[in-house]
Amino acid sequence: MATILESQAFARQSEHIDAAWYLRSRRYASLPMSRVAYVEHGRGPAALFVHGYPLNGFQWRGALERLHKHRRCIAPDVMGLGYTETPEGQVITPESQVAMLAALLDSLHIDTVDLVANDSGGLVSQLFLARHPQRVRTLLLTNCDVDENNPPPGFLPFVALAKKGTFVDRVLVPELNDKELARSAKGLGGLTYTYPERFSDETIETYLRPLVESPLRKSQVNQYAISLATNVLVPIREDLRQWKGPARMVWGLKDTLFGVEWAEWLDRTLPGSRGVRRVEGANLFFPEEMPDLIAEEATKLWQVG
Repeated sequence: MATILESQAFARQSEHIDAAWYLRSRRYASLPMSRVAYVEHGRGPAALFVHGYPLNGFQWRGALERLHKHRRCIAPDVMGLGYTETPEGQVITPESQVAMLAALLDSLHIDTVDLVANDSGGLVSQLFLARHPQRVRTLLLTNCDVDENNPPPGFLPFVALAKKGTFVDRVLVPELNDKELARSAKGLGGLTYTYPERFSDETIETYLRPLVESPLRKSQVNQYAISLATNVLVPIREDLRQWKGPARMVWGLKDTLFGVEWAEWLDRTLPGSRGVRRVEGANLFFPEEMPDLIAEEATKLWQVG
């Protein structure tokens, strides 16, 4: 069983990826449903990194820093979050995110990917696998929605605020204006990070600033939260059981939304599962905080795939 203090043997790469790197490296793909922001780093077979809510592709900066010598790493911002520009009237749901990701890969001339995902990104990735099984070589899932735990009960209070149109103004805006609140036990940092005290001002700005820039952006953040309250995973159980590619679950045990029993469910359900790695003391967004661990698990899985 892994611990958060366990040293990782995976070597760090020389190029440091920070917010400035993301700013100068950000590209846009003009797709039918959205102008999608993404970063691309590395060469070779493609790996697609899908972030959680309300984050963006910046969540995967440490993984890209370590894995770009092994894969052509693609980290997009999904519709409604990050720097992706989505027109008014575009439906934003997990299903429409799947269509967007497929269109993005088509625009980049990528046929197959290694999928790496966290939180709502794991929900979207399971749907992507069900809709496009031939496009997924391997699947690395961290804490996320699984089967009947979609949505997790702990997310429903945020959905209730989103339905009133107040989630962004009541939750995200105060944390953006008061970074200590964001790092507190009641904020995004305290609720979802292993080390909330390390949740930097720069990172908070990168995640939350684009979400409050206009009434449209606020409404889209709310819209996506509302869509995440509908269970879309139970209907794809058989699709998961039919997919035989290599899969691995890496699960933080401090997370109160997505218990490790759901990682075990995936382990039983996915025929090609390589088991579950349990990470003691790690919270929901630990993949951002522990990129060495993600890099280690990804490279092992990719060798199998």
